[in-house]
Amino acid sequence: MKRLARLLASLVVLAAMTAWAAAQTVVIAQGTDAVTLDPHDVTDSPTATVVSHMYETLFELQPNGDIVPHLATGYEVSADGTVWTIDLRDDVMFHNGVPMTAEIVKGSFDRFLDPDNAFTFRFLLDRITDVAVTGEHQIQFTLSTPFAPLLAHLTHNTTAVVLPSYVAEQGEAFGEEAIGTGPFEFGSWDRGTRIDLETNDFYWGDVPQIDGVAFLAVPENTTRMALVESGEAHVAVRVPPQDIARLNAADGITVENVSSLRTIYMYFNHTLEPFTDVRVRQAFNHAVNNEEIAEFVLGGAVRPSDAAIAPGIFGYTPVGGYEYDPERARELLAEAGFPDGLETTLYSPTGRYLQDIQITEAIQSQLAEVGIDATIETLEWSAYLDLTRQPAGENEVPVALLGWGTVTGDADYGLYALFHTSQHVPDGSNRAFYSNPEVDALLDEARVNTNPDEREALYAEALEIINADAPWLFLHSETQLVAVNDAVNGLVIHPTERVLAWNVTVD
Repeated sequence: MKRLARLLASLVVLAAMTAWAAAQTVVIAQGTDAVTLDPHDVTDSPTATVVSHMYETLFELQPNGDIVPHLATGYEVSADGTVWTIDLRDDVMFHNGVPMTAEIVKGSFDRFLDPDNAFTFRFLLDRITDVAVTGEHQIQFTLSTPFAPLLAHLTHNTTAVVLPSYVAEQGEAFGEEAIGTGPFEFGSWDRGTRIDLETNDFYWGDVPQIDGVAFLAVPENTTRMALVESGEAHVAVRVPPQDIARLNAADGITVENVSSLRTIYMYFNHTLEPFTDVRVRQAFNHAVNNEEIAEFVLGGAVRPSDAAIAPGIFGYTPVGGYEYDPERARELLAEAGFPDGLETTLYSPTGRYLQDIQITEAIQSQLAEVGIDATIETLEWSAYLDLTRQPAGENEVPVALLGWGTVTGDADYGLYALFHTSQHVPDGSNRAFYSNPEVDALLDEARVNTNPDEREALYAEALEIINADAPWLFLHSETQLVAVNDAVNGLVIHPTERVLAWNVTVD
């Protein structure tokens, strides 16, 4: 009897341990906090990672590049390409129990498209002139012209479906909490520190096998790595290259190396002297050794840029970039009226990009070799976005480090958003205030031309002009280095730079 009792007790303990292991909160240490929980207003990947666990889009871009229905079940396009009829799932509920209907989806898109709301990524769907309800679970988009990247754009996290009644109820506070249709529900938000999400037990898809997900805001690389090494975090993003070997050697940790669609660059403010002069911008590009930064600062974990967008994106064409040539840099500076060099300020966020401060310091050192005396200013991510988003005439940031992930997989999002004149901040994301009518025309034509080969040719020409104009200091396309506890299964490190715990289990 005693032996049986001990056996039963052991089974009870084992069952408890198994339940504890299967049901727990997965902790992900990010470099920055979310900026908002309003999906329509999201402009950065760390925020998109959080929001994508609670809000969902009609279509989903899979890691292999395929676009599949998500909240939608299918679609049809008229012969002239201007009417899109989209069928919706009929088994979806919001976190407060409200069923998703076509009326709700229409209200969500109407909000996103309303010019008065001035959402940064409204341009993704700006060819839609009308959203109509054509059935309880069917909507119809009417477009002003055919629009080649529409399906890709409907995978973008900012087009996620929100609940209009909740938006109205919350008013200006919408974005502080969340009610979506996703596999996780909002729990709590300690700004600057931690966001907790709880499993949505009534999710229409596969219900997560964990209790929830917590996102920690940890800008310091050493602290973030220490959290995953100690087991306090299951996942830590942006592993410094010099830490890869140590973490891989640690028991129970693997550093995943996953390609991304992100390009890292420093933009020049075209409204400020001396960056109105293309020779100065080209001089900066010749003065910086991308290969050296890639190898010695980033441990070979990145790819030096040869275009303004990264490989793997539809429309990418290598256009060569700039050869490291300090002598040519000095010549260009002299031609521009700066034979003795010039002074400027380089701005950088903290904890946002892989080795962001170290990259900026390396650039500072290389610029000094050609007579450019650059000081460095750093800011926390949210404040950085606000400062660099000021309009022309008020924006005093001359040069700043940023990155752009072309998360739709289509060059329209990677080029139109950053180089078209209509997208100058604060309305869009063109912080350089770059403007070239020829580039505008090429990008406009590529939006309405539905022939893939012709679109690629248009983007190739635009990339050549952009490279020659040097609106940026072209740097590299980034690799995602993510430390993951070996007990975690099913984590998706998406090329769009979202770390997704939708289907995670923990051994």
